[in-house]
Amino acid sequence: MTAFAGRIQDQEVSARGVSPGARRRAAIEASRRSFLRLVSHELRTPLNSIIGFSEIIARELHGPISDPRYREHAEMVNASGLKLLKLVNDIIEIARLEEGVADLDIRPEDPLSAIEDAVETIEADAARRRVRLDIPKDPAAWVEADHRGLRTALVQLLQNAVTFSPEGGCVRVRLRPIGDTMAIEVEDDGPGVPIQDLQRITRPFEQGSDALTRYTEGAGLGLPMARLFAENMGGRLRLSCEPGSGLCAAIHLRTANVTRT
Repeated sequence: MTAFAGRIQDQEVSARGVSPGARRRAAIEASRRSFLRLVSHELRTPLNSIIGFSEIIARELHGPISDPRYREHAEMVNASGLKLLKLVNDIIEIARLEEGVADLDIRPEDPLSAIEDAVETIEADAARRRVRLDIPKDPAAWVEADHRGLRTALVQLLQNAVTFSPEGGCVRVRLRPIGDTMAIEVEDDGPGVPIQDLQRITRPFEQGSDALTRYTEGAGLGLPMARLFAENMGGRLRLSCEPGSGLCAAIHLRTANVTRT
């Protein structure tokens, strides 16, 4: 068989409807997710020890520390451990969402209540960064969503918006009905994202342009997690922006046959 014929055969769709190349890519991707999940689980135990013992030292539970610098170092170890544990948990969450094995309970949810809960989680960080939060007050149609999934997705979008907003900026949350769906929009005053990057930054471990990467730190898991939660709840995440005028991230979910009382 010639090399040309071999390439043709490799590109042909198999009897099961999937090309050999696609099967190989799927196998590699499944192996990657499995590896990340395994490593993440193995990291949890030592991380919990690091976090727990550093907190004991920082709080001087077994007696005073002669040099206060040791307490400061323990507090830094504790903060770093908590940050790493959050990253590990996010990786596990994304792996489960990508495999479609996340335990979601889709039922009618009040988007206004979900927004208020998500804002409560990030408002302290917003206050430290002097970013104002503008959220809707009027009742809106309920949506089909998972209680935890919707709030987690909104926290990710809000945290991302606060992180990229300038000091004194504003993050606006809006509820916009579109046909039989509801769009929950989160818009910031940040530098925005080039159009060609919009699709890329919804993939795990991606960030925006070099300018955005320098602007903040992070593993680039917020938008991908929000997208995966939206898709697992039967919806989608849409991004739009005008260069230099911020990013708008909107979760579109089906409306439920329930109204707010």
